[in-house]
Order: sequence, then structure tokens, then C-alpha cells
Amino acid sequence: MDKHTPEQRRRNMKAVKNKDSQIEVILRRALFSKGYRYRKNYSKVFGCPDIVFVKEKIAIFCDSEFWHGYDWENRKSDFKSKQDFWIPKIERNMERDREVTEQLEVEGYVVLRFWGKRIKSELSEMVDEVERVIAIRRKRATIFVQE
Repeated sequence: MDKHTPEQRRRNMKAVKNKDSQIEVILRRALFSKGYRYRKNYSKVFGCPDIVFVKEKIAIFCDSEFWHGYDWENRKSDFKSKQDFWIPKIERNMERDREVTEQLEVEGYVVLRFWGKRIKSELSEMVDEVERVIAIRRKRATIFVQE
């Protein structure tokens, strides 16, 4: 049974952001402070990634644990109410994440997906990983131009 009234639940669900979430802002600020410039929630790229480096073809997604099924096999039993709604919904989100990743890779993008917990607790490692991928992609672009 839901602890909230339908009106309270509706208000809570309407407050869930699909862009500019806390984890996105944390990662974007860290990248921006290092001098990186990017597009945010760029709808011209399939799947509308949270952060996109267009020239380097890097798409970054900041996935929250609840909506994207972190540790799903253990967590799906946590749902006590409306299991017939939530379990298929989260599983479809996970399936869509795989579809988006596959499509972007076909288009030549490097796709990075970071869990919110990791962004909060290991921010410098996440930034280092992004910097490493940017350096690799920029080096490859330089090699192609020289040849």
C-alpha cells in the first residue's frame, strides 16, 4: 500500500526532473571547471544524452539508480506496491538504455554511463574517465587530419 495519497504521489512524481538533475549538474560543473565545453540534453543526438561532446562524438548519461535499475535483480523485490506497474516500467527503461547505447555506438559515439552514486562519491574518477576518452578521441581526430 502506498504511504501517500494519490495527490501527494502525483505531486512527488511531477517533481522528478528529466534534465538538470543533481547528479548531472555535479558532473557538468566539474567538467566545466576543467575547461571543457559541451552540449547538455542535446536533442540532435539520438537518446538526448545528458552531456555531449559533439566533435569528439562522446555521449554521457547520468543514470539514477531508481529509474535505470541499479542492481536490478536484487532491487526489484523491494517494490511492495504496484509491482505490475513499476517492474515493467523500470525494465523498459533499462531496455531503452541498451537500445540508445547500441544506436549511438553504431553512429560512432563513445557512450559513457555513470550511476548517480558514483558521480557523488567518485567524481574525480568520473571526470578522469571523461578526460581520458576526450584525449583519445581528439588524438584520433588529429591522426585522421594529418594523413
